[in-house]
Amino acid sequence: MNETPGWYALALSADLDPGTSTGTRLFGNELVVWRDQAGAAHIWEDRCPHRGMRLSFGFVRGDHIACLYHGWQYDTAGQCRYIPAHPDLEVSPMIRTRTYRSVERSGLIWVAWETESDPPPETAAESLTVLRSLTLDVPAASLPDAFAVTEGADGLLRGTLAGLPVRLAVQPLAPAQSAAHILLDGPSDAFTSADRARAAHACAALRSALEMRAAS
Repeated sequence: MNETPGWYALALSADLDPGTSTGTRLFGNELVVWRDQAGAAHIWEDRCPHRGMRLSFGFVRGDHIACLYHGWQYDTAGQCRYIPAHPDLEVSPMIRTRTYRSVERSGLIWVAWETESDPPPETAAESLTVLRSLTLDVPAASLPDAFAVTEGADGLLRGTLAGLPVRLAVQPLAPAQSAAHILLDGPSDAFTSADRARAAHACAALRSALEMRAAS
């Protein structure tokens, strides 16, 4: 699977509350997306340097994320700051996890993957309405055709779903898996509850159709 450099959306901002974390993948690489108590989002390799436990299984305390296995705590720069078994130890600066540059834009949390470029321009959050994220057992390359999309300057693809305008970001999870982070293209008061229900139903139907096509 080719790892193309660039900015990739890994989660909807609204899905990650302060003090929480979630695990995800990009090109098969395991990543943790977590938000500290102040609201800042971080994206790291999902592995504690001590014994390799996934940090996404751990817990957030203030501006630290702690490993579930032995409780080692890491600050927002990825540096280990506290080891419960040795509370008075001055932790070596060599004990740190790999971090990635990240930013929040247009209601999404993005990671810079092997790129030094600036992130896409931001679209005002109030002009978009969160719909949902879809995980699909199909390659990422198959998604643009499913939505008949065009690409915008904000890094989001524009298309339609159930007759409604949408913007989406495609996340390559693994060779045969992908995710689509979908937002309705308009403020929340532009869509009725029936619109949202129709779009949510279309998401489920699209996933089924794509996975059946990939399996045939």
